[in-house]
Amino acid sequence: MKIEEFRDFSIGDYHRLFKDKEISPLELVNLFLERIKEGEDKIHAFLFVNEEKAKDEAQKKAENLPDELPPLWGLPVAIKDNICTRGIPTTCGSKMLENFTPPYDATVVERLKKAGAIILGKTNMDEFAMGSSTQTSAFGPTYNPFDRRRVPGGSSGGSAASVCSLEAPFALGSDTGGSVRQPAAFCGVVGLRPTYGRISRYGVVSFASSLDQVGLITRKVEDAITLLEVVSGKDDKDSTCAPYPPFGRSEIPAPEEIRKLKVGVPREYFPSGLEKVIKTKIQEVLEKLKEEEIEIVEVSLPHTSYALESYYIVAAAEASSNLARYDGVVYGLRVEGENLQDMYFKTRTLGFGREVKKRIILGTYALSSGYYDEYYLKGMKVRTLVRQDFEEAFGKCDLLITPTTPSLPFFPEKKGRDPYEMYLNDMFTVPSAMAGLPSLSLNCGYDEGLPVGLQIIGRPFEEGKLLGLALFLEKLLALPSPFPLFKEDNNE
Repeated sequence: MKIEEFRDFSIGDYHRLFKDKEISPLELVNLFLERIKEGEDKIHAFLFVNEEKAKDEAQKKAENLPDELPPLWGLPVAIKDNICTRGIPTTCGSKMLENFTPPYDATVVERLKKAGAIILGKTNMDEFAMGSSTQTSAFGPTYNPFDRRRVPGGSSGGSAASVCSLEAPFALGSDTGGSVRQPAAFCGVVGLRPTYGRISRYGVVSFASSLDQVGLITRKVEDAITLLEVVSGKDDKDSTCAPYPPFGRSEIPAPEEIRKLKVGVPREYFPSGLEKVIKTKIQEVLEKLKEEEIEIVEVSLPHTSYALESYYIVAAAEASSNLARYDGVVYGLRVEGENLQDMYFKTRTLGFGREVKKRIILGTYALSSGYYDEYYLKGMKVRTLVRQDFEEAFGKCDLLITPTTPSLPFFPEKKGRDPYEMYLNDMFTVPSAMAGLPSLSLNCGYDEGLPVGLQIIGRPFEEGKLLGLALFLEKLLALPSPFPLFKEDNNE
């Protein structure tokens, strides 16, 4: 079989091949490994390919086909490089952790393995998840599979690009302010950020602890449902993990129930700076929903314009605290100095990149004596107002539909030189992250060969309704799954 034959496959389709013995897990893993090698210089989605271990695990599974296949049995998965994997490097895209290999698996990785998945490798990312383009990685950027001159989004750009280019059938990422949904939109795939606390963060390297959430990147909504069933649920190792059972498929409403839902459209998410084609595509989707007799209502989220500034204060403050542990003493990079203070200085100077240093400085300033009340405390107050806006909006509707990003995938030279322009790219994903809400990006069309992302936002722990509408839309739009060709001339 050829890799392009899996373009429209879901997890269930792979399992049918296994049961019919049309392909073995080892043959499947080899096909994906070949695809990764083909895209290594063109996309650079992976920082580490777990080739030998993946083949060994696949061979063991090929020799023992169970009667009842576990949910992810025999399927390769890509893991963002800030999620700990036992015996496999975890660098966070940083020189600081270049030679770090964790002695344990993150809870989400444990659950994937228990469900039968095979770890294919670790994907590229913005350093310590700080960025919206996967350009700040210490090991080189990832390119957008649709157009290598453009960014794939970030910080989970490697994961999104790997799924888009079919170097992996699905992947894990992390989403702090939009780092799963924004690259999913830029790469034309499905990106799900569950409710904060729905998935354990144990073993996920912290950026901003009150915002970080493991996210899922897939080619089909159906696969996002399966993954969420596998990795969600209570974890005693993570005190921030909600004490709820794993997500269940029974929580998804039937199609006839979807038609009874009210869908809200926040007026603040259609500003003058929104690219015209994105506004047009979203409006076309809303018209199709109306034709399906789904009620559309306009709502307001008045503090949306303050959410982005608040986010970058809160996130930077938490990052400055979390990244204080990288000092060359216990693990990671150590640069010897004349004394302890000198070692700290040299290690952090050489280990961290420009973007990380900038956010550490900003966060330290916001937390410093005399400025805490002025910046961090005010940021947290705005966060409360943003959450209250969503609560009021959900009093009028069941779900919200918005654009995922204000622009199509951009050229790095256009926004990379202006940090504020770069940060604005998160303006539609940050508010729901600040409120801890579940949200999903779904491809809703193409413009000149580039995908357009639509975002669905739901109430806390109501992923069922959100995924139900996403399934409904996916079927309604019937768009082809991405399979970009690795052309040499699209980088000229």
